[in-house]
Amino acid sequence: MANTSIQKWIVSFLEYLEIEKNRSALTVRNYDFYLQRFIGWTGVKRPEDITLPIVKKFRLQLNRELYNGKPLKKSTQNYHIIALRSFLKYLAKMDIKTLAPEKLELAKVGERSVEFLDGDDLDRLLHAPLKTENKRIIQIRDKAILETLFATGLRVSELVALKRDSVNLKRDEFTVRGKGDKPRIVFLSNHAKHWIGEYLKIRQDIEPYLFVAHDRASKAREDNARPLTSRSVQRLVEKYSKVAGITKKVTPHTMRHSYATDLLQGGADIRSVQSMLGHSSITTTQIYTHVTNQQLRDIHKAFHGRSRDKD
Repeated sequence: MANTSIQKWIVSFLEYLEIEKNRSALTVRNYDFYLQRFIGWTGVKRPEDITLPIVKKFRLQLNRELYNGKPLKKSTQNYHIIALRSFLKYLAKMDIKTLAPEKLELAKVGERSVEFLDGDDLDRLLHAPLKTENKRIIQIRDKAILETLFATGLRVSELVALKRDSVNLKRDEFTVRGKGDKPRIVFLSNHAKHWIGEYLKIRQDIEPYLFVAHDRASKAREDNARPLTSRSVQRLVEKYSKVAGITKKVTPHTMRHSYATDLLQGGADIRSVQSMLGHSSITTTQIYTHVTNQQLRDIHKAFHGRSRDKD
C-alpha cells in the first residue's frame, strides 16, 4: 500500500474507530475495504482531492458494478458512502481541508420488511427440539436456546457469549453487552428460565459458557465441552424450522424479529422496544411498525364512521 497522504489519514481514521469509537474489528475491516475501493477507483491522493464530481463518478461505478452477475444492492452502495462520509467527518474534526461530509446523501432504498413467526409456526418451532431423536442433553439445550432467543431478542453473537454466572435464574433479568459494547437489560420468560435450569442440571462439564457443544467434536469427555458458535446456532435454528414444517427460511434473527413483533402486538411502545433490542436509533426499530397494521385496522373499524351508522 502506497504511503500517500490519503492512506496516512485512512490509517489514522481506522485507529480512531477502533480505540475512541470502540467499533468492532469487523466494522473497522469493512470501512477499510470501502475506503480502499474508493481510493482505488478514483485515484485520489490527498484529502483535498475529494470533490463532489469525484464522488459522483465513484457512485456511478458502484451502481454499474456487478456482483455474481447482479448489480450491487442500493443498501450495499450506501455502506460505501456511509464509510466515506464518516471518514470526511473525521477529517473535518482534524481540521483537514476536504469535502464537507453533509454534502453526501444516501441513495433511497426500498422499505425493509422483516420475517417473523407467530401463532402455530412459533409454537411448533419452540417445541421442535423435544420431538427429535437427539440425546436428551441436546434436546434440552436446544429447547433452552430457542426459548431464550424468543424471550430476550438477543442477537446470536450475544447468545453464544453468555456465561453461566451472568444469568441469575433467581431473577428475571440480566445484562448483556451488544453492539459498541453498550450494556442493556434483557428479561427471561418463565419458559426460558425453566429450560435453562433443566439444561444446567444435567451439565457435567466445567465450561463457563452457558451453551456448549455436546457432540463428538467436543471430545469424548463432557468436561471438555466447548462453547457453541454463532454458525452452529444458526444451523440448529434452521434445522428445527424444517422439523416444525416451516417452509420459509428461519434464522436466529427471525427470532429477534418475532420477539419485537410480539412485544408491539402486545401493546408495547416503540421506544421501549428500541431499548430492549439495543438499537441506538429509533429509525432501526421502525422497521417493525408493520405489526401496527392490524391494530390500525381495528381502530378504524371501531371508531370511523360511527355517526353515519345512526342514519
